[in-house]
Amino acid sequence: HKLVISTGTVSRLVGYGSGGFADGTGSSAKFNNPSGITIDGVNLYVADYYNNRIRKIVISTGVVTTVAGTGSIGSANGTGTSASFYSPHGITTDGTNLYVADRANHLIRKIVISTGVVTTLAGTGSTGYSDGMGTSASFNMPIGITTDGTNLYVSDSSNHIIRKIIISTGLVRIVAGSATNDLSHNGTGTGAGFTYPNGITTDGKNLYVTTGNNWIRVIQ
Repeated sequence: HKLVISTGTVSRLVGYGSGGFADGTGSSAKFNNPSGITIDGVNLYVADYYNNRIRKIVISTGVVTTVAGTGSIGSANGTGTSASFYSPHGITTDGTNLYVADRANHLIRKIVISTGVVTTLAGTGSTGYSDGMGTSASFNMPIGITTDGTNLYVSDSSNHIIRKIIISTGLVRIVAGSATNDLSHNGTGTGAGFTYPNGITTDGKNLYVTTGNNWIRVIQ
């Protein structure tokens, strides 16, 4: 849906209204549980969760195309529809690349917008909790993802932590959380606790996180 902020008017931008998969324009396009969404100012990019695809919407025309994903479950890198995902959830962009929290693959994927080339930026592909460089680091159901242009911040949901990835190097480290299901413990860094962190965004100075215990948390 589209919401005009100045008037509060809500209208349907694209989508048929029932689950499926089809590229097309406006209501002729179909999605299946679209989850994450991001914008580069001209286009919207959507993590189409059950379709295991990344979709693009041209805002001015409502034309929907598939950027990446075969539609089948997998973790293959490649170009466009030769790459595969497994329940992609969160998505963000720095204007040049898309970054996807590939939830059930426990990976963070990178898509070059101009070419559609998909690579794995971070994650072993197996559940775990370890910091490190790129594919030596591990995640457990990463869901939310945001960027400040230099770093990515990830809600590593089933690890109950917030992770930081330096885009230029792929270095992954923990920002906050104790890696235990901790409903309400405020504190600094690993002295704080989360329960299933989910959505995440930043204003460039702070991170804001939604959690499974119905809280909105701020990390300064």
